[in-house]
Amino acid sequence: MSGDSCLPQPHSPLACPKTKTCSYRGAVGLGNKYVRINVGGSLFYSTLQVLTRQSCMLRAMFSGKKEVFTDKDGWILIDRSGKHFNSVLCFLRDGTAALPKGRQAVQEVLAEARFYEVQGLVELCQSSLQGNNELPMCVIPLVTSSQEEEKLIQSSTKPVVKLVYNRSNNKYSYTSNSDDHLLKNIELFDRLSLSFNGRVLFIKDVIGDEICCWSFYGQARKLAEVCCTSIVYATEKKQTKVEFPEARIYEETLNTLLYETMAPPDSLLLEATRRSYSYCGSHSEEEEGGGGPGGAEQRERVRRIHVKRYSTYEERPLGH
Repeated sequence: MSGDSCLPQPHSPLACPKTKTCSYRGAVGLGNKYVRINVGGSLFYSTLQVLTRQSCMLRAMFSGKKEVFTDKDGWILIDRSGKHFNSVLCFLRDGTAALPKGRQAVQEVLAEARFYEVQGLVELCQSSLQGNNELPMCVIPLVTSSQEEEKLIQSSTKPVVKLVYNRSNNKYSYTSNSDDHLLKNIELFDRLSLSFNGRVLFIKDVIGDEICCWSFYGQARKLAEVCCTSIVYATEKKQTKVEFPEARIYEETLNTLLYETMAPPDSLLLEATRRSYSYCGSHSEEEEGGGGPGGAEQRERVRRIHVKRYSTYEERPLGH
C-alpha cells in the first residue's frame, strides 16, 4: 500500500468519524510545502526538518515511528493547548526561545516542553524559574479592625489612601447604575495603587460603616474624604445611589503627594548654595523662607489650606 493510504480507524463510540489515524506520509501527502498542525484548535505551519531536528516526541510523530491523527483536510491533530506551542517551535528552530513574562506563564511553557519531551526547553524554563524571584507589584493591606487601621496610618511615612468598600451595609435597594459604579471605584483603586506604588500607601477596608468611601491622609492626619453614596427618593421607597467621582478622587490622590516625606538634602550642597547666594547678594536667607520661621509658617499655612478641603462629596454646591 502506498504512503498516501491510511489505516482504518477501529470502530469506537468515542471516535470522531471525521478523524483518521495514519502515518506521517499519509497525513501530509497532499502536496503542501509545509506541515500543517492543529494544536487544540490553533493552526501552525512548520517544516519536516524543524520538527525532526531534536530527539523529542515530535520527531517520533513525523518520522513514522508514531501514528498521528489527521482531519479530513489533512491537518495533523495534537490534543493539547496551542497557547505555548509557538515557543516549542521557536526552540526547535533556533535552539532557544524568548520565554513569556511571569512565573505562571513560564511554568505553563515548562509543562508543554515536558509533554513534547524537548529537554533543552525544559532546562531553559527551569533555569528561568530558579533565577526569577518575582516580587509582588503592589501589596495592599486589608484592614480588619479600627486599631489595625490606626496603627497603619500612624506608622506610615507615606501618604495614605483608604477605600472603604462594603456593599452589605445598605439598608435599601440600589439604583440601576450603583453596582457598575461600585466596580468602577474598585478598578480605579487598583489603577491608582499600581501607578503610585512606592509613594502612597493604599489600604482597603471591608468592615467600615460606609458602602463606598475614599479617605486621604498625610502625615498621619486626615486630609479629605470622598463619600460616593447618597440616599435618593424613588416612588414610595428610598434607594441607595453609588456615584463614581473619578476626577475628584484623582485630585485628592495627587494632593496627598504634597505630604510625602522627602529625603533631606545634602548638607554640603546646602552650605555651598547658601555661600553662593550670599556672595552674589541676590537673595538673603530670610527672603528665601527656607530656614527661618517665616518659611515654616508659610508651609504650615499651605497645609491648612489643603486640610480645609476636607468635605464629603454631597457637601459641594450644586453645579460644581
